[in-house]
Amino acid sequence: MPDWSYTPLEPIASAVLGKRRTHRLALGFLAALVRSGGRHWIPVVFDHPRVPDSVRYRLGAQVPVSAARDAITVLPVQGATVVQIHGVTLSDVPEVRKAAADRRCRVVAVCDSPETVSAVSPFVDTARVGADPAEVVVDRPDVRSTAEELSDPRRVVLTTTGLLTRSGPGYFNRVLEARDAGPAVDDEIDGARTDPSAAERPKPLRVTAWPAWVWAMIVGVGLIVAGIGAAVITLGPVLLDYDKDYLGLTISDLNRVDTHLVGFLQHDRITMAGNMIGLGTLYCGLAWGGIRRGHRWARNALLLSGLIAFGTWLYFLGTGFVEPLHTTVVVVLFPLLVIAVVRAPTLDIRTRVADGPERERAAAMWAQLMMIGVGGGLAVAGLVISTVGLTAVFVPTDLGYLGTDADTLRGADQHLLPFIAHDRAGFGGALVGSGLAVLLISLWGWRRGERWVWWSLLIGCVSGTVPALAVHLDIGYTTVSHLLPLYVLMLVVTIALTISRPFLTARSPDQLTTSLRPNHHHAKPNNTDE
Repeated sequence: MPDWSYTPLEPIASAVLGKRRTHRLALGFLAALVRSGGRHWIPVVFDHPRVPDSVRYRLGAQVPVSAARDAITVLPVQGATVVQIHGVTLSDVPEVRKAAADRRCRVVAVCDSPETVSAVSPFVDTARVGADPAEVVVDRPDVRSTAEELSDPRRVVLTTTGLLTRSGPGYFNRVLEARDAGPAVDDEIDGARTDPSAAERPKPLRVTAWPAWVWAMIVGVGLIVAGIGAAVITLGPVLLDYDKDYLGLTISDLNRVDTHLVGFLQHDRITMAGNMIGLGTLYCGLAWGGIRRGHRWARNALLLSGLIAFGTWLYFLGTGFVEPLHTTVVVVLFPLLVIAVVRAPTLDIRTRVADGPERERAAAMWAQLMMIGVGGGLAVAGLVISTVGLTAVFVPTDLGYLGTDADTLRGADQHLLPFIAHDRAGFGGALVGSGLAVLLISLWGWRRGERWVWWSLLIGCVSGTVPALAVHLDIGYTTVSHLLPLYVLMLVVTIALTISRPFLTARSPDQLTTSLRPNHHHAKPNNTDE
């Protein structure tokens, strides 16, 4: 239950179930995930920052005995490395023993008497009566102030349970990120502080020395150019010579087969072209705003999305039609994608921006939830479209628009259905790639002040949706059930980007300060397997 689901849904669940029950259910749900193997995949899937050795055993939470077992299970995965159980009495010792049995963090028991200390000491790391002067208890949601408390290596910083229930389970990870976004101190990389790209600027005549983000940018620009080219062809001749040779038909022949057939082909190809331009825009954003700044998550997002998007070229094995222009784009750009992702970023350049109002952050969490839903929805839609393209080729509304059936079209030309299937399946596969890009950017890159995330999603989504809607309206394919998903998509994206704009495009004086830190290639998950 990350912040982007907890923050929007917690008030709704609390209104229905009550706050206490909602919080216990949320903690119990997370604990069940962690115990079932989640401690291995949760830090990876949600891109948790590594817990630095200098912070280990100095950041955690105070919890009551009743929540100790689940808290000791969950909080280490969320970035905490110490859990303090307060109010421990002699009768609580069996429960504390059970809670601390499989701990992966430091457990401190604050007891009511020396007798309880003696009884519980064998089962925890530290037991005492009263407060420890080195401990600081925080109850404010400002992660920067908590990160500043950690600057003193003698301090142990503990949050209250009230703070965690208000701020969400990602609080510790946000504190770690705020700490990592402090001023750079390494003289060797000071030159990159004012120009983040200086640390790996390419030498003009040495192409092999170009950094990964340049190659990723070329891939994005290449997709945009290819998408524009596909749109120009579709709005112009529609069919190239190799298309006519494969079909054995001209535009006039297609019109004789069905008067709506040319418009139908145009609607498929313009939609595909818009998707290519949108996907290229997202890749450019990942290159410039993510990979250039050393974010490994951006490299991973490009890798996962690119493998799917370019891998759809293999759909020709199902359709039987090898499209030369599609093949050229894959042959030229896929090797560049491999070059872009084969080298992991070595420096993680972070910009520090003030937390901002809590209402702003709450609205942004709603928007993040929406955009993650949009990305997931696009990926699922792409899988469905690919499946249809590789099997039935048409959905019922397609045949209603054409006023014919698949058998009639197959009888008119044996190559016509494979030709259409290639366009449909290829679009579906590219849509999966776009959906993954939107999902992963929204999942991993959603941070205050990341203007490139907002602009990339805005331009990418506009490029992918406006041409699709325009061509449907132009050819008269306006069946409500067919266009309803597109209308919903445009509405959700508009709402999400509107309410998230203050958060994602925020500026502050601190934004001029950047931090460059080594990027750990084999970062341990946020637990303490000592």
